[in-house]
Amino acid sequence: MADQEKTLAKAKLIELNQDFVKEKNGGQQVEVQFNPESLKVSFANQIVQPQGGDQSSGNAGRQFVGAGTTKLALQLWFDVNAMAKDPVDDVRKLTQKVIYFMTPQESDADRTKKAPPGVRFVWGSFKFDGMVDSIEESLEFFSPEGRPLRASVSLTLSQQKILVEFEDAKAPAKPGRTPLHAAKQGDSVQNMAAKKGKGDWQSIAAANGIEDALRMPPGQLIDLNAVAGAAPAGIGAASLGVGAGASAGGGLNAALGGAASGSFSIG
Repeated sequence: MADQEKTLAKAKLIELNQDFVKEKNGGQQVEVQFNPESLKVSFANQIVQPQGGDQSSGNAGRQFVGAGTTKLALQLWFDVNAMAKDPVDDVRKLTQKVIYFMTPQESDADRTKKAPPGVRFVWGSFKFDGMVDSIEESLEFFSPEGRPLRASVSLTLSQQKILVEFEDAKAPAKPGRTPLHAAKQGDSVQNMAAKKGKGDWQSIAAANGIEDALRMPPGQLIDLNAVAGAAPAGIGAASLGVGAGASAGGGLNAALGGAASGSFSIG
């Protein structure tokens, strides 16, 4: 049985409504050309030492005077030579879609004011809603005509909250984690299934790849929870060539109290 190919999740930048809650209908959406190598998330609280306070009091003399801030920093790469469709001759035609998120727009609440649009960075189960603070673009690898063909774009996004959101993701079963039962002398799939209260022994035999369900060699391992149409875990899955792995996801968006400052990176 051949392994099924898995589609690589691509990171995206999605424009939000000005309430920073929902994605904007018809708004800008950019799927990155290459996923970032790492994400750096940092947290900070606004804390000051009161004037005239007792300096010897240490932490007790400090005051929290403003909302905390969460920042996300990442780097994206763009290369016109790696485009599979809709080729362009200047990498800036690709990066301008990212720079759009720095472009001020009129406020829906007050037409006299402008601000950059809200943006959602999403990559699999990782999500961050905020506003682009800064963009640094480096152009390199120029064509004979002087057109830049490759660029790196460093982005910094922020949200005026201490935020962390994790989407729970169940890890798929790994070989060896499902209890397997060893056949004894004279055992058959039928009587082994009956001892565990399983009635559909034919389905169990098919799922474990057992051709002769009445004559099982002593010591043969069998997954009595397997059903026909699904590869058994443990030894059975390995013999069928079915790979298994674990996945976990993290993102940003549920309020969480934190220390005065901190950071972590996701490699």
